[in-house]
Amino acid sequence: MALDNGIEITWLGHSTFKIAHDGQTMLIDPWVTSNPVCPDEHKTFERIDTILVTHGHGDHFADCLSLAKQYQSIVVCNFEIYQWLEKRGHRSCQPMNKGGSIEVNGVRVSMTNAFHSSSITEDDGSITYAGEPAGFVIEFRNRFKIYAAGDTCLFGDMALIGEMYDPDIAFLPIGDRFTMNPKSAAKAAELLGVKAVIPCHYGTFPPLTGTPDELIDLVESIGVEVFALAPGETLK
Repeated sequence: MALDNGIEITWLGHSTFKIAHDGQTMLIDPWVTSNPVCPDEHKTFERIDTILVTHGHGDHFADCLSLAKQYQSIVVCNFEIYQWLEKRGHRSCQPMNKGGSIEVNGVRVSMTNAFHSSSITEDDGSITYAGEPAGFVIEFRNRFKIYAAGDTCLFGDMALIGEMYDPDIAFLPIGDRFTMNPKSAAKAAELLGVKAVIPCHYGTFPPLTGTPDELIDLVESIGVEVFALAPGETLK
């Protein structure tokens, strides 16, 4: 699959992605500072224009507030996380909810369903409700579309996401235990009708046992290409 379209996708480990496009930088699920698999040289940025947050768990959200304030980023998130960020002084947010679409920094972002949980662990150890988890379909100016599933199980309406948004590539969790495993991710790729998958949310901790090799074996017969990036590696 040729991806020579001016978009660069860098996996920073776990579920954090950096996407360079049109001179801008987008970050999905920002967890870099304490991310044990994120290379040190990728923990700082020249710019972050947009941050997308799928849910409030620390392994997706821990660095959102600090990075958003440092780089004056627009944060796209659900309404509950928007309220949490605004209360802590970051007002450059675009709240939305499932089924909605917005334009942000020249990119069209649609929020999709996901089945998981979502909460924010406060500094004192208390738990704050963070709305429902979600995924995103991101459409760039050149019509290239990414589906970032977030943390989720397999669900049949992924076929509707494929039908309605027609994504070119999907970021799918494969680690098992807390999300889909490779078998479920393979079925998700089939339902979505994507041409390519970048697996994520695996290998960070011992319980996340799913592997890209398992996924590759399962989707080869349906013609889906798997880009198993190393943390810090860029797909251009």
